[in-house]
Amino acid sequence: MQEDDFSEIIPSPNEIQICGDLFTTKTKMKNKKLLRSSDLLLVVGLISGLSGCATTSEYADERDPLQSVNRAVYEFNDALDEYALKPIAKGYQWVMPGFADRGVTNFFGNLDDVRVTINDLLQFKPGQAGEDGSRFLINTTLGIAGFMDVATGFGFEKHNEDFGQTLGVWGVPTGPYIVLPLFGPSSVRGAFGLAGDYAAAPVTYLVDWDAALALGAVALIDFRADNLSVTDLVDEAALDKYEFLRDGYFQHREYLIYDGNPPEDDDEFFEEEAFE
Repeated sequence: MQEDDFSEIIPSPNEIQICGDLFTTKTKMKNKKLLRSSDLLLVVGLISGLSGCATTSEYADERDPLQSVNRAVYEFNDALDEYALKPIAKGYQWVMPGFADRGVTNFFGNLDDVRVTINDLLQFKPGQAGEDGSRFLINTTLGIAGFMDVATGFGFEKHNEDFGQTLGVWGVPTGPYIVLPLFGPSSVRGAFGLAGDYAAAPVTYLVDWDAALALGAVALIDFRADNLSVTDLVDEAALDKYEFLRDGYFQHREYLIYDGNPPEDDDEFFEEEAFE
C-alpha cells in the first residue's frame, strides 16, 4: 500500500488525495490489463480517463444508498473548502519558501510513518514494518526531527497504510459509501478506520491540547496547499465532482488494500465487495 498523507480534518484531505491518485492509478491499471502485469489507480488523481470525469447522476449507485444525505454533506464540505481552507492554503503557499514548505511536509510525513508501521504489523507485514520503522528512526535523527527526508535517499520507500486498510485486509466489508463532515469521502469501514488512525497518531498523545490542535491545523493547511493544483484540475475535468470523487475513492481504497494489485475484474469487485 503506497503512500499517503497525514490524514485528517477539514475539506476532506480524502477528496484531494483521491483526485490526485486517481489518474496515476487508472493509467497503470490500463497498462496492466494490456501487459497482464499491473493494475492501478491511486488517489485523488484526476482525469481517470475522461470517461470517468464525464459522469452524470443519471443512474443510481448501489454502493451509495445515502446519496441524498451524502451530497448535502459534500456541498457543505466543498463550501467550507472554497471559502475558508482554500484561501488560507493559497496564502500559506505564497508566504512559505519552497524549502520550508517541503520541510513541513516532510515533518508530518515522518510522524505519519508511525501509523504506517503499526498498520504494517497489524497486516502481518514484518518486512515492510521494519522498513517503515527504519524510515522513522532515520528521518527523526539524521533528518532533524523529520524535516528532511533522508531515508528515501537510503532506499527506504514511503508506504501508505491506515487502519481502514487493515480492516479490509482482515476481511471487514466496505459497507455503504458515506461522506463525513470535514473528512470527506469514506465508507462505514473507513469511518471506523479513522478511529484507529487517531489512536496511532503521535500528536494525539501531546499533553498540551493547544499544541496538538495547532499541529493538526498546520498539517491540514500544508496538505491543502500542496494539492491546490490537483483540485483545480478536478474542478475543470469532472462534470459531476461528487460522482468523480466517490468512484475515485472506491478505486483508490481497492488499490491500497491490494497493495497496487487489485482484482482484474474491477466492476465485479466494487459491486460485490461493498456489501458482502
